[in-house]
Amino acid sequence: MAFKAGFVALIGKPNVGKSTLLNSVLAHKVAIATPKPQTTRDNIRGILTLEDSQIIFIDTPGIHKSKQKLSASMVQRAYDAVGDVDVILLLVDASKPWNKGDDIIVESIKKVNKPKFLIINKVDKLNKQELIEYLNKVDQDAFDEIIPLSALKSKNIQELVETIKKYLPDDVQYYPSDMISDYPESFMMGEIIREKILMNTEEEVPHSIAVQIEEVTRKPNVTYIRAVIVAEKQSQKAIIIGKQGMMLKKIATFARQELEERLGSKVYLEMFVRVEENWRNKQSQLKELGYLDKE
Repeated sequence: MAFKAGFVALIGKPNVGKSTLLNSVLAHKVAIATPKPQTTRDNIRGILTLEDSQIIFIDTPGIHKSKQKLSASMVQRAYDAVGDVDVILLLVDASKPWNKGDDIIVESIKKVNKPKFLIINKVDKLNKQELIEYLNKVDQDAFDEIIPLSALKSKNIQELVETIKKYLPDDVQYYPSDMISDYPESFMMGEIIREKILMNTEEEVPHSIAVQIEEVTRKPNVTYIRAVIVAEKQSQKAIIIGKQGMMLKKIATFARQELEERLGSKVYLEMFVRVEENWRNKQSQLKELGYLDKE
């Protein structure tokens, strides 16, 4: 039997469940996922290796109207991924009405000569009639496949995988069988810390911070990590630190617990907060933080 292998892009608006779907397919947490829109800021690869195939999923930032250079970079990375894959999955949230934003994405990928799936997520929140009504608003001819599922409850995940395999070319295995992602370890560390900030802070803080890993030192049975949290305003720094440093301590505790589980060693995590005003609109800062490619 021929071995199938290829790349699959997960695209869609913010907060439709792309990262949750990736984690569900892999049965492993590769991408951070929170209820906050625009959690994913970069293209993240998750690798599913089976006996007869290897599927490399690319989780992309949510496509939205750009207000800063950071947002524009995120959206561009999502669209760039579409041109380099074998299959495109457009994920939509069935619990919210189909709207103009969905139509814009559909129109943008129509001209791409790749198999396109419409993945209707969160169908556990709809009854059969509501799902039919939702589908009636969709240009179904724009898609090669339409698959309803629930990423959170792992419903119809196997059907999705089997359908994707039918559209993949015969190819060699790209990655070792035990590899589930190809991002650098420092990226994973920064994302875990950022997730804990997103989950524990409110208001303007979540979209205004970045995490930079400045140092990783490994010793027998212990990993030392030095991280800097970059905020845009002094008020945001104050929120992240909290009264008597309690919020920063809380974030560090949650992050350290997950990092120890991931790394299999004791973790000493040192975190600092730095203010870089309007960093999301500064090209030099975006390059330094890894959101723009360095020339």
